[in-house]
Amino acid sequence: MLEIGNKAPDFALSDKDGNVVKLSDFLGKKVVLYFYPKDNTPGCTKQACAFAGAYEGFKEKNVEVIGISRDSVASHVKFAEKYSLPFVLLSDKELSAINAYGVWQEKKMCGKVSMGVVRTTFIIDEEGNIEKIMPKVKPDTNAEEILAYLSK
Repeated sequence: MLEIGNKAPDFALSDKDGNVVKLSDFLGKKVVLYFYPKDNTPGCTKQACAFAGAYEGFKEKNVEVIGISRDSVASHVKFAEKYSLPFVLLSDKELSAINAYGVWQEKKMCGKVSMGVVRTTFIIDEEGNIEKIMPKVKPDTNAEEILAYLSK
Protein backbone atom coordinates (compact mmCIF):
# COMPACT_ATOMS: atom_id res chain seq x y z
CA MET A 1 0.00 0.00 0.00
CA LEU A 2 1.42 3.36 -1.03
CA GLU A 3 1.69 6.07 1.59
CA ILE A 4 2.51 9.76 1.70
CA GLY A 5 6.29 10.19 1.45
CA ASN A 6 6.81 7.01 -0.60
CA LYS A 7 8.62 7.25 -3.91
CA ALA A 8 5.88 7.30 -6.57
CA PRO A 9 6.13 4.22 -8.81
CA ASP A 10 7.50 5.19 -12.21
CA PHE A 11 5.71 3.98 -15.32
CA ALA A 12 6.03 4.09 -19.11
CA LEU A 13 2.63 4.29 -20.83
CA SER A 14 1.37 5.48 -24.21
CA ASP A 15 -0.46 8.77 -24.49
CA LYS A 16 -3.25 9.53 -26.96
CA ASP A 17 -0.66 10.39 -29.64
CA GLY A 18 1.22 7.11 -29.20
CA ASN A 19 4.15 8.72 -27.36
CA VAL A 20 5.60 6.85 -24.38
CA VAL A 21 5.29 8.99 -21.25
CA LYS A 22 7.13 8.26 -18.00
CA LEU A 23 6.37 9.79 -14.62
CA SER A 24 10.12 10.41 -14.29
CA ASP A 25 9.87 12.76 -17.33
CA PHE A 26 8.22 15.26 -14.97
CA LEU A 27 10.83 15.41 -12.20
CA GLY A 28 11.15 19.05 -11.13
CA LYS A 29 7.37 19.60 -11.49
CA LYS A 30 4.44 18.66 -9.33
CA VAL A 31 2.15 16.11 -10.98
CA VAL A 32 -1.53 15.49 -10.36
CA LEU A 33 -1.94 11.84 -11.28
CA TYR A 34 -5.54 10.72 -11.40
CA PHE A 35 -6.83 7.23 -12.07
CA TYR A 36 -10.34 6.86 -13.44
CA PRO A 37 -12.49 3.90 -14.55
CA LYS A 38 -13.54 4.60 -18.15
CA ASP A 39 -13.63 7.23 -20.90
CA ASN A 40 -17.02 8.68 -21.84
CA THR A 41 -18.88 7.55 -18.72
CA PRO A 42 -20.80 10.20 -16.75
CA GLY A 43 -18.52 10.43 -13.70
CA CYS A 44 -15.28 10.19 -15.66
CA THR A 45 -16.46 12.81 -18.15
CA LYS A 46 -17.38 15.19 -15.30
CA GLN A 47 -13.97 14.68 -13.71
CA ALA A 48 -12.05 15.16 -16.98
CA CYS A 49 -14.05 18.29 -17.86
CA ALA A 50 -13.45 19.70 -14.36
CA PHE A 51 -9.69 19.19 -14.83
CA ALA A 52 -9.93 20.80 -18.28
CA GLY A 53 -11.80 23.78 -16.81
CA ALA A 54 -9.20 24.20 -14.07
CA TYR A 55 -6.21 23.46 -16.33
CA GLU A 56 -5.02 27.09 -16.59
CA GLY A 57 -4.82 27.18 -12.78
CA PHE A 58 -2.63 24.08 -12.79
CA LYS A 59 -0.39 25.53 -15.53
CA GLU A 60 0.02 28.76 -13.55
CA LYS A 61 1.30 26.65 -10.64
CA ASN A 62 3.63 24.64 -12.96
CA VAL A 63 1.66 21.46 -12.22
CA GLU A 64 1.18 18.71 -14.80
CA VAL A 65 -2.14 16.82 -14.92
CA ILE A 66 -2.12 13.17 -16.04
CA GLY A 67 -5.17 10.92 -16.29
CA ILE A 68 -4.77 7.12 -16.46
CA SER A 69 -7.36 4.46 -17.31
CA ARG A 70 -7.49 1.03 -18.94
CA ASP A 71 -8.96 2.53 -22.10
CA SER A 72 -7.11 2.21 -25.40
CA VAL A 73 -5.09 4.96 -27.02
CA ALA A 74 -7.85 5.25 -29.67
CA SER A 75 -10.48 5.72 -26.96
CA HIS A 76 -8.37 8.46 -25.34
CA VAL A 77 -8.04 10.25 -28.69
CA LYS A 78 -11.83 10.37 -29.11
CA PHE A 79 -12.40 11.32 -25.45
CA ALA A 80 -9.84 14.14 -25.55
CA GLU A 81 -11.16 15.49 -28.86
CA LYS A 82 -14.82 15.30 -27.84
CA TYR A 83 -14.25 17.28 -24.62
CA SER A 84 -11.18 19.39 -25.63
CA LEU A 85 -9.04 17.88 -22.87
CA PRO A 86 -5.70 19.74 -22.76
CA PHE A 87 -3.83 17.39 -20.42
CA VAL A 88 -2.11 14.02 -20.78
CA LEU A 89 -4.23 10.85 -20.92
CA LEU A 90 -2.40 7.54 -20.64
CA SER A 91 -3.53 4.05 -21.61
CA ASP A 92 -2.80 1.28 -19.09
CA LYS A 93 -4.38 -1.80 -20.67
CA GLU A 94 -1.86 -4.08 -18.90
CA LEU A 95 -2.72 -2.53 -15.50
CA SER A 96 0.96 -1.89 -14.74
CA ALA A 97 0.55 1.59 -13.19
CA ILE A 98 -2.98 0.83 -11.97
CA ASN A 99 -1.64 -2.12 -9.94
CA ALA A 100 1.52 -0.27 -8.85
CA TYR A 101 -0.64 2.48 -7.34
CA GLY A 102 -3.09 0.00 -5.77
CA VAL A 103 -6.20 1.38 -7.45
CA TRP A 104 -7.37 -1.96 -8.98
CA GLN A 105 -9.82 -3.01 -6.30
CA GLU A 106 -13.07 -4.79 -5.64
CA LYS A 107 -16.06 -2.59 -6.42
CA LYS A 108 -19.71 -3.06 -5.56
CA MET A 109 -22.40 -1.60 -7.80
CA CYS A 110 -26.08 -2.47 -7.89
CA GLY A 111 -25.40 -5.55 -5.75
CA LYS A 112 -22.74 -6.88 -8.12
CA VAL A 113 -19.11 -7.30 -7.11
CA SER A 114 -16.37 -6.84 -9.70
CA MET A 115 -12.78 -5.67 -9.99
CA GLY A 116 -12.10 -2.23 -11.40
CA VAL A 117 -10.28 1.06 -11.07
CA VAL A 118 -11.25 2.99 -7.95
CA ARG A 119 -11.22 6.72 -8.74
CA THR A 120 -8.11 7.97 -6.89
CA THR A 121 -5.86 11.02 -7.23
CA PHE A 122 -2.21 11.32 -6.22
CA ILE A 123 -0.20 14.51 -5.95
CA ILE A 124 3.46 13.80 -6.73
CA ASP A 125 6.04 16.35 -5.60
CA GLU A 126 8.95 17.71 -7.63
CA GLU A 127 11.28 14.94 -6.39
CA GLY A 128 8.87 12.17 -7.43
CA ASN A 129 7.49 11.43 -3.96
CA ILE A 130 3.83 11.03 -3.05
CA GLU A 131 2.72 14.25 -1.38
CA LYS A 132 -1.01 13.54 -1.08
CA ILE A 133 -3.40 10.64 -1.74
CA MET A 134 -7.07 11.31 -2.38
CA PRO A 135 -9.06 8.04 -2.48
CA LYS A 136 -12.61 7.71 -3.83
CA VAL A 137 -12.75 11.34 -4.96
CA LYS A 138 -15.89 13.07 -6.21
CA PRO A 139 -15.54 13.59 -9.98
CA ASP A 140 -17.02 17.08 -10.16
CA THR A 141 -15.05 18.61 -7.24
CA ASN A 142 -11.68 16.80 -7.42
CA ALA A 143 -9.89 19.40 -9.58
CA GLU A 144 -10.99 22.36 -7.43
CA GLU A 145 -10.06 20.53 -4.21
CA ILE A 146 -6.56 19.97 -5.58
CA LEU A 147 -6.18 23.60 -6.67
CA ALA A 148 -7.29 24.71 -3.20
CA TYR A 149 -4.76 22.32 -1.62
CA LEU A 150 -1.96 23.58 -3.91
CA SER A 151 -2.81 27.20 -3.01
CA LYS A 152 -2.15 26.64 0.72
